[in-house]
Amino acid sequence: MSRLPARSIRECTNSKGIRERAVELEAHLSDYNSLKDTYQLAARESGTYIHKNDCMKLKFYGTRGSIPICDAGFQQFGGNTTCLQITFTDTNSIAIIDAGTGLRNLGRDLLAIGHKQEQIVIAFTHFHWDHIQGFPFFAPAYDSSQKITLLTLGRDQTVTNLREIFEVQMQAEYFPVQLDHMGANFEFLQIADASKHFTGINNVETVVTAQRHNHPGGAYSFRVERNGKVLVVCTDVEHGEQIDPRLVELARGADLLVHDAQYTAEELQKRRGWGHSSFDQAMQLAEMAGVKRLALTHHDPGHDDEFLDRIEKLCRERFSNTVLAREGMEIPIWETPEA
Repeated sequence: MSRLPARSIRECTNSKGIRERAVELEAHLSDYNSLKDTYQLAARESGTYIHKNDCMKLKFYGTRGSIPICDAGFQQFGGNTTCLQITFTDTNSIAIIDAGTGLRNLGRDLLAIGHKQEQIVIAFTHFHWDHIQGFPFFAPAYDSSQKITLLTLGRDQTVTNLREIFEVQMQAEYFPVQLDHMGANFEFLQIADASKHFTGINNVETVVTAQRHNHPGGAYSFRVERNGKVLVVCTDVEHGEQIDPRLVELARGADLLVHDAQYTAEELQKRRGWGHSSFDQAMQLAEMAGVKRLALTHHDPGHDDEFLDRIEKLCRERFSNTVLAREGMEIPIWETPEA
């Protein structure tokens, strides 16, 4: 697997000693997920305390677009469809974006670590199959003591009936367990206002802003702000001849931008109207918005590991802090520590 460029580790801290040691340690790593261990080890060795408060960590549980894929040559980057977990590290609470087939493994992990979440929030960019298929297999949804909030921003009930979507998905004709029999205490929260200040995640304020963008049936991008750190998730989006200026503003100055990159520029010309972006468009938006890091996701089911490896190298020649998302990858968004 590809290693994170040393530059990104240096950006995690303004302490010169930690920066230098982190770079030394990074040379021996084999994968991007080891960044947090490198960062903390360098800090311990230097005797400097690293503040992990006031920050977020993103984990990819599903990175594939359209349909899940299990072929052997596709597993380095993952075969499950879209599902992301945000951990708010100051409270160890989580929020989930989309419920593709990756949600099954996310639920299993929550049970395995034995950490009961007071509330699980699942926010939906939209409701195409590859973004809801994992919901019936989410183990915490069968726990009668678990509260789960299903959330949409920018859609009210005159446009979308959130509860009805999942009731229909789990009708007896399609699935043996109906929604009312799952067990969890479900809240269906539809907020027409696209900007909302949340205090419901362990009473720590999180600002989530949604922006509608071009996709068949409509979809939303999210900007998540917490204690000065910014994560933007922009998946299933098709730009026009120009990059959507609304999304440039949404992503402005983000610490991490997660962006749809299903197609090459050549593929995109043949698939106009399908609702997705090219690698080039994602990088262009990142440049225009001045984001610090870019993670490309929603990989086409026809793009194997070898192809995506080549694409990642090419992308880094243009936007050096680019990574192609891999299933299981974690990207910490640390608070800058004191020197």
